[in-house]
Amino acid sequence: LIKGNEWPLCQADIHLAGNEEGLFGIDPESGMLYLNRPLDREKQAFYTLQVTVKDEDKQLFFDPVTITISVKDENDNMPVLTEEMFSGILSKGTKRGTSFMYVSAIDMDDPSTPNADLWYKILSQTPSQPSENMFQVDSRTGAISLSAEGKIPLVKAEDADDPKTNNAKIAYEILRQEPQVAEGFSFHIGRDTGVVTLQDSLQKTNAAKHYRLLVLAADRAGTDGGFSSTCTVLINVVDVNDSPPVFSQTKFGPFSVPEDTEVGTLITTITATDEDEEMKFKLINFSVESGNEDGTFKILSNPQNGTASIWLEKELDYETVQRYVLVVSVSNNEELIGKEQDASSTATVHVLVKDVNEAPVVAQERYEVNILESVELGTVLLAVKATDPDIFHTTSLSYSLRNDSMSWLSIDEQSGEVRVIQALDREMVQDVYTVQVIAQDKGSPSMTGTADIAIHILDVNDNAPFLVGDYSKSYLCTPQREKQSIIISAFDPDGTENSVPFIFALANSPMLRRNWRINLINDTHAYLTMGISWLEPGVHLVTIILKDMTICLCTSEGECILEVRRMEGKPTVISAVSIVVGTLGTIGLFVLIIFVHLTLLGANKKKKRKACEPL
Repeated sequence: LIKGNEWPLCQADIHLAGNEEGLFGIDPESGMLYLNRPLDREKQAFYTLQVTVKDEDKQLFFDPVTITISVKDENDNMPVLTEEMFSGILSKGTKRGTSFMYVSAIDMDDPSTPNADLWYKILSQTPSQPSENMFQVDSRTGAISLSAEGKIPLVKAEDADDPKTNNAKIAYEILRQEPQVAEGFSFHIGRDTGVVTLQDSLQKTNAAKHYRLLVLAADRAGTDGGFSSTCTVLINVVDVNDSPPVFSQTKFGPFSVPEDTEVGTLITTITATDEDEEMKFKLINFSVESGNEDGTFKILSNPQNGTASIWLEKELDYETVQRYVLVVSVSNNEELIGKEQDASSTATVHVLVKDVNEAPVVAQERYEVNILESVELGTVLLAVKATDPDIFHTTSLSYSLRNDSMSWLSIDEQSGEVRVIQALDREMVQDVYTVQVIAQDKGSPSMTGTADIAIHILDVNDNAPFLVGDYSKSYLCTPQREKQSIIISAFDPDGTENSVPFIFALANSPMLRRNWRINLINDTHAYLTMGISWLEPGVHLVTIILKDMTICLCTSEGECILEVRRMEGKPTVISAVSIVVGTLGTIGLFVLIIFVHLTLLGANKKKKRKACEPL
């Protein structure tokens, strides 16, 4: 390292700086730099040393010398996997060549040398179905994926014939597969290339749910003489929604349903299937795409078992729609991956409406008619009209009446005209007379429609008021007491506009009007009292005239039988007559005296006038 002729070595003091760990040393005789123990590049790759040489007087023979040492790497480290076991999840339907997990390793050797150039390789796959080489690992990145484009092996054949002719043209074909699958083959071979690929997605290859890979990580790019390590990779294959739901059949029906089927009736149940494994991907929803714009039907899905029931939501009408074609589609809640739904995800449901004989429909549910009770017989009240909904096989309708308890009306069987055939009487039905009209077709079975006719009978003044009550036990006392009377009342069956207030009057008899008096109390009652102070005791028949207050007066006579009794302690009839005669005689005598007096007084006045006359 240091030439000895530059200074006397025996007199030199050599000092090595930067050698704290004592890895290096200098031979004082030869000046050679040497190692005291092996170096570890992975621990320290560079060293910087400074050499100084002094004489006995501690003077430098020359300026300090800097020595830089670079440790050269040797392949003395094995690759170390970052995990003892790697786990990954592979979704069915993952595109081939798409990485779904990584394995990684580290090597302590110099990364700039082949000693740390890591290389990955799959050594084994368990299970080996449906292919021994289902997976690939990127030799540089450690990315694990399904074999790109599903390439498994390459089948190669040669033909010794002239390659320029068709005799040497080779075609490849798979004849048999072990193990077998339900349909066809799991793999496909290029007819001209011999490249074997997966026939379909991982879902269609009956892949196992779990795979175990043994992965090798080697340095020196996997060449001979390098180190290597292995690890286990566990792959869990999970389902994805890569299978669309499909119908078991593309057409359901036709189903014949009578038009009078009740709302809420089940029409049919349809089914669909989904080949996905996970339940969340198997849930199937049904929807009506067309044919149910008016909401006649309702579809209820059962996503768990892949069925849907179609129910009648509105009443059917053969005369309006004779056939329904419902276009029903199925779909999943989850997004479909890698595929699109095709025609098998759509089906049609055919419903035929069966005609039944329907009841006639009357134009109105209720008719209201106003008519005077004095209407002439034969008058047409109204004409009822009904129609037959069965427009494709119409028949004539016939009309009849029901609940005509008074037999006042008739109806024309063909036209539906309702006429009055008997005199009406409002007072017998309390204003409103209700009958029912029936419209009947000639179908089999015959059907009927009904409507009510409410006849409001307007009152006319066709009833006279009359006394009500029994007065045969009523009595008055004679001679007449003060304020004694009998209350009499009257009633008129006509309405109030043709009855009250009543007029009470005595019959046109002088004796009757002398003996009795009537005084009104209100519109319907009056007092009956004696007109003179004394009547012969006994039963008296009093005739009373009653009138209502309408323009057209209705009058009736009522008889009131009264008993007049003698009051206790009063004179008998003879004594009463004697008293009356005596009284009248006294009055007559008194009148006579006055008359005589007035006569005499007049005579005296005449005499005086004569005496005063001039001669």
